Amino acid sequence: MFKTDVEAANAFLNKIDQLKAEIAKKVIGQEEVIDQVLISVFCKGHALLVGVPGLAKTLMINTIADCMGLKFNRIQFTPDLMPSDIIGAEVLDEKRAFKFIKGPVFSNIILADEINRTPPKTQAALLEAMQERTVTVAGKNHQLDSPFFVLATQNPIEQEGTYPLPEAQLDRFMFNIEVDYPSFEEEIKIIEQTTGVSDAKLNVVINQEEIIFFQELIRRVPVNQSVVEYAVSLVQKSRPNAQNATDFIKKYVSWGAGPRASQYLILGAKCHALKTGKYSPDIEDVKAVAKPILRHRLVKNYLAEADGLNVDSIIAEIL
Repeated sequence: MFKTDVEAANAFLNKIDQLKAEIAKKVIGQEEVIDQVLISVFCKGHALLVGVPGLAKTLMINTIADCMGLKFNRIQFTPDLMPSDIIGAEVLDEKRAFKFIKGPVFSNIILADEINRTPPKTQAALLEAMQERTVTVAGKNHQLDSPFFVLATQNPIEQEGTYPLPEAQLDRFMFNIEVDYPSFEEEIKIIEQTTGVSDAKLNVVINQEEIIFFQELIRRVPVNQSVVEYAVSLVQKSRPNAQNATDFIKKYVSWGAGPRASQYLILGAKCHALKTGKYSPDIEDVKAVAKPILRHRLVKNYLAEADGLNVDSIIAEIL
């Protein structure tokens, strides 16, 4: 496709700019959130978007799928949803033989809407799909499409009728992205756009083959040893029983991030570097992706709760 990786990196930067311009036709503001979702897509990661209802989380994911020309399925998570409603089930056909009927997980982008509205048994149905890109039904393995991403939305845990996600599943998400309220100017634009008759038509900016090519390109980006050491030391500092943990971490954190966080810090830094026009990541790129990667991997204790500390302020202390 390209003669050199440098040419490919320049093309990637161009594609990211085109994607963001296209997404902006439908989604006003939320640039940082869109950036983080795109990084997770090109790093083969999954993203969890956390925010109160009505902040266009679903619209954003819909729009990204449209601009990438990918197959898209939305699963509305409810308290009565069963694992078979997600991955599919075996049914008897006319010849009295079992036939596997694929569930909505067989797609490129899965929007797991309000994932914490369903009990842990059903949430766990996504675990194998997210990690192995396969599902097992009646002892048979079924390969999922490539590329495959789970973009899940979650209401804040304090809301009525929510079930916290199991730690093992939270760890499968590359990013935990906080979706905040729009600014005053952005909200005015949103109201003008959504209460009129205009309906922007979206163009497909990138195709399946290009996405897979750029995912492989990101893996090939060279990283200096010092950047890897910085990422690993950050993660180690988050663990209260580690040698280099500060008194602050020992006081306020129950347990810290695992090695998967280090992997994602380097992958995220590589993608962040390419999309800002650099050919290799530095420490600033690691810092740029640290908060959404560590946010759901640190568990604060009751003392942090009592002192009014949130996880982001603990990460800021580590950084």
